[in-house]
Amino acid sequence: MKFFLASLLVFPATGLFAASPSAFEQAVRPFVAQNCLLCHNEQAHTADLNLAAFQTQADVDAKRELWERVLNRVEKGEMPPKGMPRPTQAQLDLFTQWLQGEFARLDANQKPDPGRVTARRLNKFEYNNTVRDLLAVKFKPANDFPADDAGYGFDNNGDVLSLSPVLMEKYLAAAEKIAKTVIPTDPLPKPTIERHKRGADRHPLPDDYGVKHNFPAEGDYTIRVNVSGRHDPMNLVFELDGTPAGAYVVDTDRDKPRTAEFKLHIPYGEHSLSAVLTFDPSRPLPDPAPTDPDSKQPAKPDPDPSLNYIELLGPYHPLPPPPSESYKRLFICGHAPGKHTAECARIDLANLASRAYRRPATKEEVDALMHFVDLAQQQGDTLEQGMRVALEATLISPHFLFRIERDPDSANPVAAHRLTDFELAARLSYFLWSSMPDAELERIAGQNQLRDPEILTAQVKRMLADPKSSALVENFAGQWLELRNLNSVKPDPDKFPEFPALRADMRKETELFFDSILHENRSIVDFIDGKYSFLNERLAKFYGVPGVEGEQFRRVDLSAVPERSGILTQASVLTVSSYPNRTSPVIRGKYVLENILNDPPPPPPPNVPSLDDSTVGMVRSMRAQLEAHRANPVCASCHTRMDPLGFGLENYDAIGRYRTMDGKFPIDSTGTLPSGKSFANAAQMKQILRTNSLAFAQCLTEKLMTYGLGRGMERFDKPAIRAISQTTAADGYRFDTLILEIAKSMPFQMRRGEASEHLIGQNTHP
Repeated sequence: MKFFLASLLVFPATGLFAASPSAFEQAVRPFVAQNCLLCHNEQAHTADLNLAAFQTQADVDAKRELWERVLNRVEKGEMPPKGMPRPTQAQLDLFTQWLQGEFARLDANQKPDPGRVTARRLNKFEYNNTVRDLLAVKFKPANDFPADDAGYGFDNNGDVLSLSPVLMEKYLAAAEKIAKTVIPTDPLPKPTIERHKRGADRHPLPDDYGVKHNFPAEGDYTIRVNVSGRHDPMNLVFELDGTPAGAYVVDTDRDKPRTAEFKLHIPYGEHSLSAVLTFDPSRPLPDPAPTDPDSKQPAKPDPDPSLNYIELLGPYHPLPPPPSESYKRLFICGHAPGKHTAECARIDLANLASRAYRRPATKEEVDALMHFVDLAQQQGDTLEQGMRVALEATLISPHFLFRIERDPDSANPVAAHRLTDFELAARLSYFLWSSMPDAELERIAGQNQLRDPEILTAQVKRMLADPKSSALVENFAGQWLELRNLNSVKPDPDKFPEFPALRADMRKETELFFDSILHENRSIVDFIDGKYSFLNERLAKFYGVPGVEGEQFRRVDLSAVPERSGILTQASVLTVSSYPNRTSPVIRGKYVLENILNDPPPPPPPNVPSLDDSTVGMVRSMRAQLEAHRANPVCASCHTRMDPLGFGLENYDAIGRYRTMDGKFPIDSTGTLPSGKSFANAAQMKQILRTNSLAFAQCLTEKLMTYGLGRGMERFDKPAIRAISQTTAADGYRFDTLILEIAKSMPFQMRRGEASEHLIGQNTHP
């Protein structure tokens, strides 16, 4: 209930205008009659809206969502529309304060509703991270899975993460591959041949070539080093981990192979291999190669001698490798391979299932897994082979593949209730890490202490400081800011030939910028207008920023570069909000409305004609084209909101390069927002956005909650969103505060179930 009471602080209602019907007569009806009914009446019905039908406070309460939209437009200065008489500030204040107070009163009288979160399948990103943390698996098995669908802008939305037959087959194949990696089918690897072939580059003498190789077992290996080029007398020295391990005199005879061979006993693991080739002055040079007297072409001289490849054969007589980290994650009993007992297997499987299911496994669940081990042994297999089958069963269990939150009251499954500490721990870990809880989070959940405010605060700060929180950068920011689209956009190669070399740099800049706000606990308002970024030499030259040299990214102060600040003027954002061959003020304006102001426009009406790209920059400017398009009254209502924001970014071409001309026309980046505020360029536009930082805080709060909860936000979530945003604003808009307030919020710590969902997860067998 405190979250709803806090909303009263966000929308203060003073005196009479808190909820009084008489105040409705004084503040709302006269305002509507004077400023709204000319267009929104029974006859005109503009925008399919008749406000004349609302005569009482009860009428407003019955259509709250409609009146929330009305309030939103009035607060932003979009209504009354430009050109119509404007109400006085006092009239605006009375109208908006009454509606704010009325909504707060309705919220305070409502029973808290935390919303319902559907049982959520792990998406590809979460699956990879979870098996990494569960079993120390280094490869990414989910990279082969079908793409995940997205809902409300994110691909972890429970309502759209379906389970297709193709995906189920992928799960089975991945489980088998993971199990064989954790418990190898044959602990002693067979001899193989692997060749590290050098590239086309060649080096003058002395020549050296080195590689790193991961040896699967301790044993005997044959190392072959091949020399190509002119048959001069050469000496070759082979080194293992920087220490000479053998020398060889390279033969000069043209009819003999020039491959040095060394036999070595090499320990398990990664080792450095290198060969050094030098000229041997003590031996005479061979006779030159014979030439064909009938040939009309001059003989081409052979290239200088050079190292060609290093080839490895083995292992022979291998020794069992030490247990891998993956193996030790499964067999926590610590016994040597082949020495495990049935009691050990039960302990190991109970630990595995509890970690994989993100809650304590029941006795029945462990018994079901032990059945696979017993059955394997009855059929003549080893205990470890049975454990491999049990591991596969765990990895295809719905308790692993889905994040299931149970409804504790079977008599009333739809009642709102608090999550268990283990469910809360899973919400936290998948929110901040896109992965399973770690041992410390599990321990605190097991002690039922995670809800303690001090402990929860300490855990959130610890998790944000952990390198695994980079998942917020890659997974959340990648979708919120649409950075993932950079992988697929294809700007016109004739107009923008430099883009392929800049693609990765663009994404890296924005990721490092987001990471700095996250891990330095900076103000989220920096997203709008932070006067710094992270550049390397290539991207700095593209931006026209001097003094940056080398491939390494570093923080760069942009205080003296007014055309660059915040995310909106970073090349990544400008590229994903453009067409392949030109800019689009409409797309960029829509991008700002959706991702910065959380105020997306409605879909365009059908049969809207496209702009004639061939005339842009030649016959008339992009701005002139859109102004002609906006003359259509059907289009004007949305374009009045989008286009000025896009015009403010017109000084940046389709890949973010700063420009002053659109073809042969000067760029006009001025704009006037529906509120009446005007700007001359992107820097001034961002200053206007910055003055309404609370609106951006509410936008980012809603995006993060949508991502963290795995569901879209509903009207009943708005009080919590407003309260979180207000608390964040009071603390200087710090990122940590925003994350912590979300973690403490009622929607994050509670859930409302659903009768049809109650049966999910009740099957205790994997």
